[in-house]
Amino acid sequence: MKKNIVFDYDGTLHETIRIYAPAFRMNYRILVEQGLAAPREFTDDEIGRWLGYTAADMWNAFAPQLSAEEKAACSTRIQNEMQRLTLNGTAQLYPGIPDIMDRLKARGYGIWFLSNCKNGYLEAHRKRFGLDRWFDGYYWAEAENWATKTEILMKILHEHPGDAVMVGDRFIDIDAGNACGIPTIATAYGYGVPEEYKSASAIAETPSGMYDHIIRLL
Repeated sequence: MKKNIVFDYDGTLHETIRIYAPAFRMNYRILVEQGLAAPREFTDDEIGRWLGYTAADMWNAFAPQLSAEEKAACSTRIQNEMQRLTLNGTAQLYPGIPDIMDRLKARGYGIWFLSNCKNGYLEAHRKRFGLDRWFDGYYWAEAENWATKTEILMKILHEHPGDAVMVGDRFIDIDAGNACGIPTIATAYGYGVPEEYKSASAIAETPSGMYDHIIRLL
């Protein structure tokens, strides 16, 4: 029976702010031009706090005054721009991640992808980074009818029994692992804040630290 690693993607393996920040700012400029938002500037840290949420949850919290159609248009604009930036080479994995994933794969672990992303986003990243060389399978929110990460993680663990660890950068990931009774590793180099990591089994300040914690916990 394989030991399993369940990876969040954005803020854990992928340095998402490189593509999310410009896409977010582009969309916000359009909202201002349409009279739907007041002019303002956002830091990368402010923008990064929305990473990890589903698109629906993000827009319901960030701009609840927008209509459902306006929120959908925002989500589509950002999604399309992020995919464009992914495929033109702007997107990057964190330094050292390809080597770490190669090493984990060589150790024989089951490696599973778990994200709140959409179909097109996943496909763009599979193409850009050759993710299939590492992942044994993919589980993502749109394919699971927008189930929560906890619900999707429960499905993963049911379908792939054995010791497992959950790795992610946001409270959503840590809460999911805790709810499923498996160890959790918080990637503090991602987009969460320290308060989100209080219940994690381990905290990784760097990708190499993440690797060390995985080996120790499994």
